[in-house]
This record gives sequence, C-alpha cells and structure tokens, in this order.
Amino acid sequence: MTVVEICLDDLAGVRVAEEAGADRIELCAALGDGGITPSIGTVAGALRAATRIGIQVLIRQRPGDFVYDDDELQAMVDDIHSIRALPNPSGVVLGFVVGALRADGRVNVDATRRLVAACGDAPVTFHKAFDQVADRAEALQQLADLGVTRVLTSAGAATALEGADELTRLVELAGDRVTILAGGGVRPANVAEVVRRTGVAEVHLRAPRAVATPGAGAPTAYDSGERDVTSAEVVRAVVAAVRDTASEPSA
Repeated sequence: MTVVEICLDDLAGVRVAEEAGADRIELCAALGDGGITPSIGTVAGALRAATRIGIQVLIRQRPGDFVYDDDELQAMVDDIHSIRALPNPSGVVLGFVVGALRADGRVNVDATRRLVAACGDAPVTFHKAFDQVADRAEALQQLADLGVTRVLTSAGAATALEGADELTRLVELAGDRVTILAGGGVRPANVAEVVRRTGVAEVHLRAPRAVATPGAGAPTAYDSGERDVTSAEVVRAVVAAVRDTASEPSA
C-alpha cells in the first residue's frame, strides 16, 4: 500500500490530513519560504491533535541553502532534543526531516551524522536538499550508511513525474536500505502515474486551499488577504488514487 505524506504548516491541517486518510504529515513552518522548523508549541499541538497519523517534523534552522555553520547545526540538534522531550499522548510515530550539504554539492556526512544521532531511534527523512547533490548514487549510499530512513526527492527534476526514470533508478539502488519518497508536483491527477512508473512506496505533497484571512482589509506586507490551509478534498483524492493503483491487477 502506497504511503501518503502531506506537507503542511497549518496546525488544523493535522486533523484534516488524518481524517482524510493520509498516513503521515511533514510538519513545517513558513512553507512560503521553503519551510523551516515549526515552533515547539506547534509541534506540541500537533502531537495533541494526532491520534493515528505519523508526524515528521522539519528541522531547518533558516531558509536558503543547506550549508550550515556550527552554530546553526547545534541549534538544529537542540530543536530535535526539545521536540523529542514533548508529550506524545497517542504515541504516534514521531520522526524528523533533515538535510545538510557541503559547499561542493555533496552530503555533509559529519553534520548529517550529528542530526541523525540526535534523532535517536526516530525515523529520519533526508529532505529535498538531496536533489542538489552532485552524485545521487553516492549520496544515497552515504545516507543508507548513516541510518537515514527515507529520502524525499524528485530525482533532481522539476517534478516527480518528470524525474520518473531517475526515480526508478533510485528505487532500484536503494533496495530495502532506504525508502524513496517521491515529492514534487504530485497531485491527484498524476499520483497514480508517478507510482506506476517509478515503483515508489511513498508519495509526498502539499494539499493547499486558499482561504480569506478573517477581517482582512487591503493586502499589506504582513497580510496578503488570504492564507493556505490543508484541503481535505485534495488529500482524499490522492489517497483514493493511490489505493486504486494498489488494487490494480499485476501486468
């Protein structure tokens, strides 16, 4: 059964994604800036809201590149420790999403090792920094050796569908050591094709729906007049599409 992961930064979206049938969320803040670590209060709220769905928390100290100095790296390690100490009333699976590169475009093995060690026995996803590496086969081997659970990638392409051939190769290279999580332009209309063409066991997407900001006047630098929330309809459509794919007879 293909796992569906929904990327979101709205706290209400945790319940929306769970009730709509998603298997896991990636919890972030500031997705408009590419995503950074959510506040401790946001993670605590997500853990209170979830009763079944897995929660992967993005650990990214700032927007921009993925080359971090020692202070930034220590801040991310501290965030992981703080999040792991939070109450988890329903005992849902709590994991982390990390990524660190060197200036030459290779995985920063030492930094990633520190981040993975801070996560303890929690599952770890290496995020789409992977799409910037110079040698994906080498990076995949390094991440497998470091104990990374999964890699979020579109195989360097603009979308997972455009990167389907390379995703297929990555799935074969990863074997049972690392799970390839396909993300990038995944939508209800194409998710079945992504799964069929690549053989990925997991897919990742945002499911946004724009809503008006209550009481908003004219747009300002601080309030555009609307914000994105998680759409139950999009989540349900993706879940239905992958379940239909799973029920198709083998060729």
